[in-house]
Amino acid sequence: EDHLIHGCNLQMQPYIEQILQPGLPASSSLISVLLQLQKVKNDLEMVLSTVRAKNKQLEEDLKREEQWYEEQKHLLDTLNKMEEEANTQVEQPSTKRESDELKKKLLKLKTYKKELLNALGEFLDEHFPHPEEGENTKNKILINKLMATPHEPYITINESFWPPYIELLLRYGIALRHPEDPNRMRLQAFHT
Repeated sequence: EDHLIHGCNLQMQPYIEQILQPGLPASSSLISVLLQLQKVKNDLEMVLSTVRAKNKQLEEDLKREEQWYEEQKHLLDTLNKMEEEANTQVEQPSTKRESDELKKKLLKLKTYKKELLNALGEFLDEHFPHPEEGENTKNKILINKLMATPHEPYITINESFWPPYIELLLRYGIALRHPEDPNRMRLQAFHT
């Protein structure tokens, strides 16, 4: 960059001396060329100044980036060492202590399982009570009606039939309601 400006000055110097020799009349065209060359020289010096400032800024940015890179590299090395130490500790556990902890957790899980099963049993007893003794006979009534009178297999549903069982049979397509009377139902004829 300095060479460029120095080269311009060296190339312009003989012309300037020739133009400004005492006793030679200065022509206006030579003066205008000289002024243009001087303007080019000033512009090049300004560009050089800008490039130097930009280079200085880039060097500072590069130093900051290199420092940041070194910090990140150091952090990564530290994390890798910590990971290796953690893996080593996992590979060599304190078996007695961990065994005791696992036994405690297992005991807690068994206790929790018993509590859940008891709560589930209470829920089922409350919402789905066991059928009365005559419930199996009602299933037999449905089957016998289907076999005895296949052309009219419907039976009338009354309060003695346990509603959850009826809904279960209907939901899974084992039984069907009468198309005109919802209080009557029949078994699905799977045997035909």
